[in-house]
Amino acid sequence: MNRKKIVVIGGGTGLSVLLRGLKTFPVDITAIVTVADDGGSSGRLRNELDIPPPGDVRNVLTALSEVEPLLEELFQHRFENGNGLSGHTLGNLLLAGITSITGDFAKGISEISRVLNVRGKVLPAANHSIVLHAEMCDGTVVTGESKIPTIGKKIKRVFLSPQIITPLEESIEAIREADCIVIGPGSLYTSILPNLLVPGIADEVKKSKANKVYICNVMTQQGETDHYHASDHVQALISHCGKGLVNHIIVNHQEIPQHIIYKYAEEGAVPVQFDKERLEKMDLSVINGSFIHYREQLIRHDARKVSEAILTLA
Repeated sequence: MNRKKIVVIGGGTGLSVLLRGLKTFPVDITAIVTVADDGGSSGRLRNELDIPPPGDVRNVLTALSEVEPLLEELFQHRFENGNGLSGHTLGNLLLAGITSITGDFAKGISEISRVLNVRGKVLPAANHSIVLHAEMCDGTVVTGESKIPTIGKKIKRVFLSPQIITPLEESIEAIREADCIVIGPGSLYTSILPNLLVPGIADEVKKSKANKVYICNVMTQQGETDHYHASDHVQALISHCGKGLVNHIIVNHQEIPQHIIYKYAEEGAVPVQFDKERLEKMDLSVINGSFIHYREQLIRHDARKVSEAILTLA
């Protein structure tokens, strides 16, 4: 029997959590990962070596790897001392090194994938760095993925530079061949939309006859999606990419304990409201249920339950 082909588009912690669950099922996975990060170790390597930022790619490679736990831990190890070394993760340095050796970021990812016995393909949305900008509702423009959520203003739209950005051909092919396309979970404006705004990516998703599902975030994100309901997340996707990007949405409808809500409130985050009627008016098939669990008082998507919901669509 042919394995179903699942393409997942995103970045950040949410994507890695989902992929750890999805890889336990007999499916072909392709993860298309953002290259807009400009903070921390990734930002430093990006600026100093003129390479795409490796951080999100590193996390996804680790999530899909099938190696001894010690090797995974080594790949994620962050140096705390050393002049110039402090703050870097070994995985970021390895990705920078293999990019220098091969002369090509995507090829470097492919080589590291073999070493880590990665289950599936990890592809950058573009094979070069992109810069994310946000126009705020008051007209000001903020440059830099890491700066956008810190400004504390409502985002009107995000856009990319340089003007000419070439999508990775393998990413386009993966979308064309997909049985199911998954968008999210992850930071709406700084992890998900930077992928979809790469020319060709959103258009190919919209043209695809595959089931297309958006996994809605459970909590709002301060400086990015304050006061957003589930439908506001979808509306942002439509405003940036046009209609037809998704036809299903997975939304958590599980009650969150008050002590967890209080903890998140300290960071300015509240549960995303599930507004079913408005979602259905957007011609979306709504899949709602208990899709979360808790780890060290942090809310995480239950990767297995979400994966099962995705597989029913594939």
